[in-house]
Amino acid sequence: MIDSLKHLPRSVGSADALAQQFTDLAPPLTERQAAIEAARCLYCYDAPCTRICPSDIDVASFIRNIHDHNINGAAVGILKQNILGGSCARVCPTEILCEDACVRNHDAEGQPVKIGLLQRHALDHAKFDAHPFQRAPATGKIIAVVGAGPAGLSCAHRLAMLGNDVVIFESREKPGGLNEYGIAKYKLTGSFAQDEVEFLLSIGGIEVRHGQTLGDNLTLRELHAQYDAVFLSLGLSACRTLGLTGEDAPGLMAAVDYIAALRQADDLSALPVPRRAIVIGAGNTAIDMAVQIKRMGAEDVTLVYRRGFESMSATHHEQDIAKANYVRMKTWAAPLEVLLDDDGRVRGMRFEETRLDGGRLLGTGAFIEIAADAVFKAIGQSLDTAGLSDPMAQQLERKGDKLHVDAQFRTALPGIYAGGDCVSPGQDLTVEAVQHGKLAAHAIHNDIQTKAGAAWPT
Repeated sequence: MIDSLKHLPRSVGSADALAQQFTDLAPPLTERQAAIEAARCLYCYDAPCTRICPSDIDVASFIRNIHDHNINGAAVGILKQNILGGSCARVCPTEILCEDACVRNHDAEGQPVKIGLLQRHALDHAKFDAHPFQRAPATGKIIAVVGAGPAGLSCAHRLAMLGNDVVIFESREKPGGLNEYGIAKYKLTGSFAQDEVEFLLSIGGIEVRHGQTLGDNLTLRELHAQYDAVFLSLGLSACRTLGLTGEDAPGLMAAVDYIAALRQADDLSALPVPRRAIVIGAGNTAIDMAVQIKRMGAEDVTLVYRRGFESMSATHHEQDIAKANYVRMKTWAAPLEVLLDDDGRVRGMRFEETRLDGGRLLGTGAFIEIAADAVFKAIGQSLDTAGLSDPMAQQLERKGDKLHVDAQFRTALPGIYAGGDCVSPGQDLTVEAVQHGKLAAHAIHNDIQTKAGAAWPT
């Protein structure tokens, strides 16, 4: 039970009926569909889809392998660049990356090759007798990775491939990070996230220790002293606040907390569901939250954003998903006041309508009230500074709420590296985190072999 919503009723749907609401958003291609789609690829030289891929997957090559009925070859080509290619095929915003760059995506044809679904097809149908990558001879080095999210797992896998041993320190009960706890249930269904982690770990040489939290029972100084290098994959686990009175009232909570509870629930009918809900935000998490609470049985869901649709970080594809699920989307409205009932519980929110004036967002002096039994914040995550409280960690240089690293993912401290959402100034994409981990692993391996892991100049 989620404490902030425990006063609300449970969903009226049965467990089986609710489970049917969280089947695949995009059904997989059949073998015939995959063959037809692969035949549409022009196998471009210096393909723009490959150039734009954050993880450097050779898109044309793996699609040609599918066309030639070499599914294992296609899968190996993908996994060589992106060991979490299965989840990325499901959650990556291909509509603004590889498929947007596809040469078939023009006015005359207007239909790019379905690259994401082809990537999923290759990885879902590959059959390996053993892990497809062999470990290099042992280096005798042991690296600590803090955080078992996409960046940490990717880094650990590549370090293991290079012959190093790795210990991953993870605070939660399951590895996977965002893939396990933060992605909409209809995007990564069933046990897929854990199955992918199990496959990744099967290369060997990687130990995962759970219940280990930096700043609690783990310090950076200890890790730095005990291991040859440390990679920080901390993610962004602290939810930003609205700064309004009543923000801690029953009925108001972070969207990511409800999404995590939903993803971990064995019986969805046991979760509390508001009849009317407000989701505040403009990113993919806001969309995921709004769509999922609607599918859980909420009658009325309103997503509110202080700017216009064109400024939303959620892609048009994600916005269309919300509309298709009857989520009402209200733009140009900024949160002003949490409205409470006589028992101190959320009964709605008051917003001020906004407008742009010379690039500045201003209030108009007009107000609207939206009734709701629950309000979910999806206004972004920030670095949890509690994990960086020991004296050594406090020496890490930061840029805003991100850790500052150089091009090789080195921090200002010798032997300490960082990657993923905790350093990325971009869209906090899974595929970017995987790439960070992979590139950081090569930098770590080279540095510890050549003993060149000194602090980079500031």
